Amino acid sequence: MNGFWLRADRVLRGGERVANAARSDSLAWLLALVTLFGLFYGAVMGGFGGLEDGRALQVAYSAVKVPLLLLLTFGLSLPSFFVLNTLLGVREDFGDVLRALVTTQAGLTILLASLAPFTLVWYASSGHYAAAILFNALMFAAASVGAQGLLRRHYRLLVARNPVHRVLLRVWLVVYAFVGIQMGWMLRPFVGDPGSPVRFFREDVLGNAYVVIAQLVWQVLRS
Repeated sequence: MNGFWLRADRVLRGGERVANAARSDSLAWLLALVTLFGLFYGAVMGGFGGLEDGRALQVAYSAVKVPLLLLLTFGLSLPSFFVLNTLLGVREDFGDVLRALVTTQAGLTILLASLAPFTLVWYASSGHYAAAILFNALMFAAASVGAQGLLRRHYRLLVARNPVHRVLLRVWLVVYAFVGIQMGWMLRPFVGDPGSPVRFFREDVLGNAYVVIAQLVWQVLRS
């Protein structure tokens, strides 16, 4: 168990000082961290409204969907990023790029899991469904900001090797965020409305996430 937490700590520290030790962590292990910590936060996320009236199933659905969201977003964003790395002449560095990206994914889920107590406190103090959705979006945003700092630390050696990686890093952040927001819309509900039946997907799976986010913000401001 100590080894598990030491590895998780190493993911969060990042940077050159732990680079050699971190290389002993396989990509499969890092993806396992994404799954485990994602399951944890997802379960907390799905606990809005309690566990009565079959709501425990929502907890299970949300637990599955958070790591699914992160892994699908990563998987969909990666091919185009690989092509960009190839076109800009840094394809030979892509092994290190991939490790940096996967390690950051693991760090993101660890950060997200660390914010779970705040989500529980929010649920205990507010029963507003739209506000619960926005609060969870805020937790994802906070974890993403922390993960960006982690990714930049992992990218230092790559940028020092070739400055084009600095541009590619910014491109990755934009592509990942764009795909992630839309993917989150398609996989909803994550929180689940206590007044609606528990289901894995909504009936209207397709749509524009950015329009809906603006509507949610307006709804909360008006209430």
